[in-house]
Amino acid sequence: MVNTEIPKGYTFSPSSYNGTPLVTINREATVDLDSTNSFEGPEKLLEVWFSASPSSLPEASRPGGLKSVPSEEWKEMLDLVNCKVLSIVESEHVDAYLLSESSMFVFPHKLILKTCGTTTLLRGLPKILEIAALVAKFPQSLANVACGTATAAVPYRVFYSRKNFLFPDRQLGPHRSWRDEVKSLDRLFLGGSAYLIGKMNGEHWYLYLTEPNTMLTPPATPDREQPTKVLDLPGSRVTGSACSIGEEQGQDETLELLMTDLNPDNAQQFYLDHASAVAEGRYFEQANKARLDARKHLGSINDLDETDDKEVQHIRGLNGKLYDDSIDVFSNTSDENSPFASDDELTYPQELTTEGHALGTVVSDACGLSDVYPNAKYPDARIDAYLFTPCGFSANGVIPSPQTGGSTHYFTVHVTPEPHCSYASFETNVPTSQSGRETADVIQQVVGIFKPARFSVTLFEAKDAADEDYGNKMKKGSKLEVIKG
Repeated sequence: MVNTEIPKGYTFSPSSYNGTPLVTINREATVDLDSTNSFEGPEKLLEVWFSASPSSLPEASRPGGLKSVPSEEWKEMLDLVNCKVLSIVESEHVDAYLLSESSMFVFPHKLILKTCGTTTLLRGLPKILEIAALVAKFPQSLANVACGTATAAVPYRVFYSRKNFLFPDRQLGPHRSWRDEVKSLDRLFLGGSAYLIGKMNGEHWYLYLTEPNTMLTPPATPDREQPTKVLDLPGSRVTGSACSIGEEQGQDETLELLMTDLNPDNAQQFYLDHASAVAEGRYFEQANKARLDARKHLGSINDLDETDDKEVQHIRGLNGKLYDDSIDVFSNTSDENSPFASDDELTYPQELTTEGHALGTVVSDACGLSDVYPNAKYPDARIDAYLFTPCGFSANGVIPSPQTGGSTHYFTVHVTPEPHCSYASFETNVPTSQSGRETADVIQQVVGIFKPARFSVTLFEAKDAADEDYGNKMKKGSKLEVIKG
């Protein structure tokens, strides 16, 4: 694990932006990543809150809360989940972990873990509670040893959700069925509620949540087992539950967009061969532009003393001939008049031909993902992206508020583009009040990137219970009905 500084002149890296958070790349974890076989795109999503907001951390907890936990502790937990850390973007308010299977975000007061494939996310939950108690020093309680830990921090709230799996028979316990997942959660928490939303014989979504000030399930006696609860969720209850989340957070909101059956042409953007071709075209185009800019600023090169100007040497071929504007720098044929004919003069970067962060950045820019929260409005934003072999894409975005003293938000995107299992997800907590855009506008832009045949939207918003106008604000959701895939 090394801290990596990417040169500011490296065009394809958003880390060249001034004032961006620190990025750490795990080179070992990126070796031999391959998404050749059918892949389970729909993620398991876990949120564990240990206080209602960063400003309300318990007095006994360490300064910085969960952000004070060393990354090595989280890596041990992720070993139980069966995924690895690819890179980390650290910022003042949140640390974004890009994983071999999706993402993790660590705030002072909460942790968000999102994993796809056959990961065993819930196996890591007891360890999360243990780390929060022993390392972050959140208040702890006696836990059920049978669930994996004897010491656990008492969470403020817990949320677990997922879409129906594409290949449920490939999942590992406790994710073989929703019943098993709920039983696993009930063994840890008292009073949790489980819901199914949608058609049981079609697209549907599962949700498990606890009430504020969650209580841990006490150690079980030999004759006692916590029952599994499956409840209906009326429409009014959805809004009520969502609106009670983190009331001290003010305008906290989380948007999740789950998309299936992606348009084949749009999905092609997330294949390595396609991305490499795009990168090559841009690389030589920018190299040519740099040459022309140099000629413009240097004036007539023939009139310069070449022994005194090193820049002239870089824009002159090995054979001593000057560049000719008529030369096609994109030509695949060798030309003695072309300075690009020599590998010694211009070597195409290896990282733009193989999976990794470099091509991931190319894809995030080319597909339009970088424009969802543009650098012009968010100058300190950072996108940490990774493209897999032969296809597949993951990205985390860390979005500091453009306002002085504002908090930092995130977005995360994961794509499985194969035609027989195509899927993409987008999640963000950037508030609409900060972006100046309505939720429907953000959804429309993201849907336009992938053009899915089907998609579902979940929106959690923390609103003041006394907000009498909230019902009218919710009517804005009618705009979602006209969004086309």
